[in-house]
Amino acid sequence: MNTFKMKPLVAAISLTLAASAVAQEAENVEEVYVTGFRGSLQNSLDAKRAATGVVDAIYAEDIADFPDNNLAESLQRIPGVAITRSGGEGRNISVRGLGPSFTRVRINGMESMSSTGGTDATGGNNRGRGFDFNTFSSELFNNLVVQKTNNAQTEEGSLGATVDLRTARPMDYDDFTLAVSGQAGYNDKSEETSPKVSFLVSNQFTDTFGALLSVSYSDRTVVDEGSSTVRWSNAESFGSVGGVDCVANPTDAGCTEVNGGAFHPRIPRYDSYTHEIQRTGAALTLQWQPGDATDVVLDVLYAQHEATRAEIFMQGVMNSGSAFAGYDLTNYTIEGSTLVNANVDGANLKSENRFDEMSTDFTQVTLNFSHDFSDQLTMNAMLGTSSSEFSNPVQSTIIMQATDASMSWDYSGSSSDAGLTFGPEAYVAANWDANSMRQRPQGTNNDFTTAMAELAYDFNDSLTLKGGVNVKSFEFDTYQSRYASEGAGGIDMQTEGYITTFDSGLGAGPAWLIPNRSAIVANEGLLSNQGDWEVFPRERDTYSVTEDTTSAFLQLDFSSELAGRPISGDIGFRYFSTDQSTTGWFDEDGDGTNTQVWVDHTYDDILPSANLRFEAMDDVVIRLGMSEGIARAGLSSLKADQSISVSGTSRSISGGNPLLEPTKALSYDAAVELYFSDDAAMTLAIFRKDIESHVQSLKDQQKPTDLGIPTAIIEDECNGGPDGYGADCNENLLWDRSVPLNGPGGDLHGFEWQYQTTFGFMGDVGEYFGFIGNYTYVKSQLAYLDRDGNVDVVADLLNLSEVTQSATVYFENDNWSARFALVERSDYLTDARGRNGNVQHGTYGTSNLDFSAAYTLSDNWKFTFEALNLTGEADDQWVDVNDKRLSYYHETGTQFYVGAQYKF
Repeated sequence: MNTFKMKPLVAAISLTLAASAVAQEAENVEEVYVTGFRGSLQNSLDAKRAATGVVDAIYAEDIADFPDNNLAESLQRIPGVAITRSGGEGRNISVRGLGPSFTRVRINGMESMSSTGGTDATGGNNRGRGFDFNTFSSELFNNLVVQKTNNAQTEEGSLGATVDLRTARPMDYDDFTLAVSGQAGYNDKSEETSPKVSFLVSNQFTDTFGALLSVSYSDRTVVDEGSSTVRWSNAESFGSVGGVDCVANPTDAGCTEVNGGAFHPRIPRYDSYTHEIQRTGAALTLQWQPGDATDVVLDVLYAQHEATRAEIFMQGVMNSGSAFAGYDLTNYTIEGSTLVNANVDGANLKSENRFDEMSTDFTQVTLNFSHDFSDQLTMNAMLGTSSSEFSNPVQSTIIMQATDASMSWDYSGSSSDAGLTFGPEAYVAANWDANSMRQRPQGTNNDFTTAMAELAYDFNDSLTLKGGVNVKSFEFDTYQSRYASEGAGGIDMQTEGYITTFDSGLGAGPAWLIPNRSAIVANEGLLSNQGDWEVFPRERDTYSVTEDTTSAFLQLDFSSELAGRPISGDIGFRYFSTDQSTTGWFDEDGDGTNTQVWVDHTYDDILPSANLRFEAMDDVVIRLGMSEGIARAGLSSLKADQSISVSGTSRSISGGNPLLEPTKALSYDAAVELYFSDDAAMTLAIFRKDIESHVQSLKDQQKPTDLGIPTAIIEDECNGGPDGYGADCNENLLWDRSVPLNGPGGDLHGFEWQYQTTFGFMGDVGEYFGFIGNYTYVKSQLAYLDRDGNVDVVADLLNLSEVTQSATVYFENDNWSARFALVERSDYLTDARGRNGNVQHGTYGTSNLDFSAAYTLSDNWKFTFEALNLTGEADDQWVDVNDKRLSYYHETGTQFYVGAQYKF
C-alpha cells in the first residue's frame, strides 16, 4: 500500500524556485538550441504554450531515443495520466480519472487499436476499446501529444483524451543520419540478462525526397510472483471448528463464530508466473516535398509482441459447495469479520500448471497529403488502414488435487507478508490425482480503415474557416474455444513422469509437486484437437462488432486583440453518424443448435465545441474551453448474445445489448499558465465533465421485436412454457430484460497543477539542474444501481485515482546527464459493487521511482544506464472497501539497463 508524501516536496521546491524565476528569465537573452532531456522538456513546453486547448506533449531526447522504454511509462509523467501495468510494464492509461476505454489513440494521424493478453488479474485478453501500449517499442516514435480538450476538428470518440503518437520522418533530420543503440537488461527477480537493440537510418536523396527506416528488438524475462485469494467469502460453512462437529452442534460458540459470517479466503494460494516477452518493431517512412506547398508522407508501421507465460499455483480449495463437511478449522484468528489466519485439516489442495503462447501482430499504413493551393486555401488528406491481430492459440492448464490434506494461512500482516503453509501430504506424489484439463485457444482482431480530407480557408490574418469529412470503418471480432468437458479425462497422474517439482522460493516449505504439463500434453495429445480433446467455440466469448462512421465538421479559428492583448480560439461543431452491426448466437430454428445472427443499430449526434486562448500578459496565458463529446459503449457490452427463457408466466431475456447508446458528456475547461522563460512555467487547469449516462447492468421491459430477436426463437421458448405460443406469450409482448443499459450519469471534476524550471538562478552549477513536477486531483460521483434500478452505491468511476502526481529532478551538461523520476497514483476501484459479499474491489496506489544516466563521449558515442522500479513496487489488489482483504499481491522486481548508442 502506498502512502502519499510527495505533494509537500513538490510544493516546497516549486515555491522556492518561483521567487527566482523572473530574474532567471532576464538572463535568458541569447537563443540557444537545446538537446537531450532538457531539450525534450523545452519542446514540450513550446507545444503546450502554442496550443489553443489544453495539450501536453513528450518529445524524443535524441535520434531514436525516447525518454522511456515504454510509451505508457512516458505518458504517466503527464498531468492527469495514470497507467496500469501487466508483466511489470505499462499496458493501459487513464486520463483525468477516465479509464482506457474513454481514450482514443491515433498513430500518424489515424485512429488505431492494439490488443495483447495479460494475466487474469491484469485484464486477460483485451476485448475492449482500451489501447495496449506494451505492443510497441518506444524507439519507433519521436513524439506523443495528449489533447485533453476537444474541438470540432478532432474526431469524436474520446471523453478522456486523444493521444497522438508520431513516428520519425526523414525531413526531421539533416541529410544522412544513422543511429544504432544496444542495451543489456537485467532483472533482479528473474536474475536473467536480456538484449535490447534498435537502429534508425534516414537520408534525403534530393532536396525533395527522403526515406527513413527504424527497427527495434527487445527480449525480456520477467518473474511475476506473490499470493492471491480469488476473493473472500462467507457463504460456505466449515464442517467442524476446533474438532467440534458443526452439523451436529450448530450452536457451538466456535461454529457460530466462524460460520456465522466470518470471511475466509476462497482459494488461498501462491502464484509464480514467468513471462518471456519478445518485441519487434519497424517503421518505414517515405516523404516527398516537391515544393514548399506540398508534403506527401507514406508511413508503414509494424509491431510484433510475442510472449509465453508459465503460471504455477499451489492452493487450498475453500470455494466449493455450501459446507466443507470434512474441513476442521483450528488455531484461527478473526479480526472484524475476517479470518485473518487459520489452520485447516481435511482440506482439498490443488496444484495447477498453466501455459500460454501469445502474439500480437500490428500493421498500419497511412498516406498523408497536404497542399497549399494558395496563400489562403490549404488541404490536408489522409488514407490509412491498420490491423491488430492477437492470437492465444495455446492456453493449456492441468490441475491435480490432493484430498484430506492440511494447510494454514496467515493474512494478519501486510500484503507482502502473506504466508501459506502446506502439510506433509502435499509433498507425497501418491496423494495427487488428476482434477481437470483445459485448453482455451482465443484471440481478438481490430481493424480500422480511414479516409479523411480537410480544407482550410484564410479570410484574412484573423479568420480561418476549416471543414472536412472523415469516413471510418472499424471491425472487431473475438473468439474462444474450449473442450466439451474440462474434467480429468481419465488421466492417471501416477503415470511415471506426470508429476514433477517446482521450486518457487515462495513460502518456507520444500519444492512443490506440480503436473508435468509438457509430458502430459505430449503423451495424452491434449493439443491434438481430436476426440476428448477437441475444442468447440464458446459462444458467449465469440462475437464481433462493426462500426461504419461518417463524420463532418466546420470550425472557425480566429485571432484578434482584447484590451491590446492577443486573443485567439476556435468555435465549431462536428456531426457523426455510425452504422453498427453486432453478432450473437441464437437457436433460430428451435433445434438446439445456435447460429450466428446480426443486430443492426444506427446512432448520430451533433457535438459543439469552443476554445479560447488569451495572453493576459507576455508570460501569462489563460484558456477556456467547452465541448460535448462521446465515448462509444464497451465492445463486450454490445455483443448480441441473448439467453431467453419462459418459466410459468415469467418471460425473461438476458445477455448483451447491441442497442446501447454512447456515453455523452459536456466538458468545461479553464487554465492559467505562467511562463517564466523558455524552459520554466507554472500552470493550473481546472475541469468538469457532466456525464449524461453510464453503462450498467440493469432491468427493464422490452418487446423482442424491438431487440431484433428472431420470431422463431420466441416461438420455440413460448412453446416450452405452460401457455405455449399465442396471446399470452409472443414476440410483441413486453419481456423482462436484464442487460447492460444506459443508466444515470454523474459529474467528474478536478484540477491539474504543474511546475517546470531550471536552476539557473543558483549560479554556474545550478544551471545544469532542473525540475518538473505535477499534481492532479480528480473526483467523480456516480450512482451504481442494482438490477432493479435502485441506487446500490454512490462511488467513483472505475480506474479513477483521486490523486496522481510526479516529480523529476535532473542534471544535464555537455557530457553528463542524470535524473530521478517519481510517479505516484492513489487507490482506485475496479468493481463498484463487489462479489461474494465483499463491498467493492480495488487496487492500492503505487509509487514508482526510476533513475537514468548517460555519458556523451563525443558527437558519435553515448553510454547509458537505467534502473526502473527502484522502489520494487508491487501490484496490490484488495476486496471489500471496509476491511481491504488481500486479493492479489505480485512483485516483478527492479529492471536495469546498460547500453551504448552510436550516431552518425
